[in-house]
Amino acid sequence: MKLEKIVFQKSYLLFIAFFLFAITGFWFTYFTKILDQENYRMHTHGITLLLWCLMLITQAFLIRAKNYTWHKRIGKLSFVLVPLLIFTTLDLLKYRLEEVDALGNLDYFFIALVVNALLAFAILYGLAIFYKKNSALHARYMVCTVFPMFTPITDRIIYTYFPSIIPHLPTIDAAPIAPVVGFMLADLMLIGLSIWDGLSHKRWNVFPVALAILLLYHYSVLNFYHFEFWKSFCGWFTSL
Repeated sequence: MKLEKIVFQKSYLLFIAFFLFAITGFWFTYFTKILDQENYRMHTHGITLLLWCLMLITQAFLIRAKNYTWHKRIGKLSFVLVPLLIFTTLDLLKYRLEEVDALGNLDYFFIALVVNALLAFAILYGLAIFYKKNSALHARYMVCTVFPMFTPITDRIIYTYFPSIIPHLPTIDAAPIAPVVGFMLADLMLIGLSIWDGLSHKRWNVFPVALAILLLYHYSVLNFYHFEFWKSFCGWFTSL
């Protein structure tokens, strides 16, 4: 029951932990160089992600305090914030691809890493909103929205704090693929949550669903760069 209390009654602690996790990952690459960023897009993207993290913390805390009125009011802001988060992320991605003359395997990989993470995030957020009248399902799906966001954080933590891991990572065109670490971390956590929720509550319609979505996302990142349909999509995306 302790895990139940954390996941459902005190989920704001999980969101605070994720927020601190994100701050740690981006501390040296963004926060200590906040005035040296090469383009405003880094700031618009960063601000929307920070606002999303703060909204998750606030919303979970309001539920803990049984302040349902303000929870609903702030929740409506997510209908604006989520599209902004998706737009600013795609806008930053396109900016980073502007200097690429011809797309290669690493570019196809990177586009899948970003675009399909947003798709997984949007699906999980959509499920949370769909089940907003079922507090148990709604809270669990909102927890799951953080899992597609692991790799930008874990990548930076690896390169900053654990560079000795890099030579042991799988590669694409000889370049190390650090996101596999974030993928494994997210999958293991969701497997654990699935087992706990199934054994404790006979509930298999949240965390296993989120795990399936994440596994499809991870497969796409690690394999789509081989496929012609994805190369065509990436060509179309960069031409917009």
